[in-house]
Amino acid sequence: MTIRVLIADDQDIVRAGLTMILDAQPGIEVVGAAADGREAVALARTLRPDVCLFDVRMPQVDGIEATRQLAGAGVDDPLAVVVITTFDLDDYVYGALKAGARGFLLKDAGPALLTQAIQAAAQGDALIAPSITARLLAAFADTRARPRPAPPIEPLTSREEEVLIPVAQGWTNHEIADDLHISISTVKTHLASLMRKLAARNRVEIAMWAYETGRIKT
Repeated sequence: MTIRVLIADDQDIVRAGLTMILDAQPGIEVVGAAADGREAVALARTLRPDVCLFDVRMPQVDGIEATRQLAGAGVDDPLAVVVITTFDLDDYVYGALKAGARGFLLKDAGPALLTQAIQAAAQGDALIAPSITARLLAAFADTRARPRPAPPIEPLTSREEEVLIPVAQGWTNHEIADDLHISISTVKTHLASLMRKLAARNRVEIAMWAYETGRIKT
């Protein structure tokens, strides 16, 4: 099944480069490209791509607001958004993830990681690369400066706590299953329970909750 991708970036050469990289990957097709956030939102609502790949800094409407309009809380049929940026410590990243983005990449991440992020988002998952997203989450989730998040709807079980930490550290389901000696389906069951209890929409929000509650030390 082909993953349909919409790209939004205000630099022509970046849009062309990303299109070339993604179109060269089996099972991925770029179906649209936008030069600003306003155009990106309009195209996304018309084309309904499987994944939107948005730059953080764009004219008209920035990547955070575009993400919020397409994937934020209260959106009836949210789209999958992956944020991509040049800046290693961009102040907008935390806001983009809060707005509903499913992952974060640097523009020099390379074709392999870019492809993984697109595939993960299309599957309803989120890419949390330990060297990129999890590190940035740690940098921006300063519990001294931000209100402490709401407690879980129900207390987490000891196994859910065990699954929570590697999720926040960027481990895959397979890695978690191998480490805890449980099946992939059991990992997915615990993830579903974590999302329900934490009112999280994806792995990124689970990770953010773990950092904000001090379960992962920065």
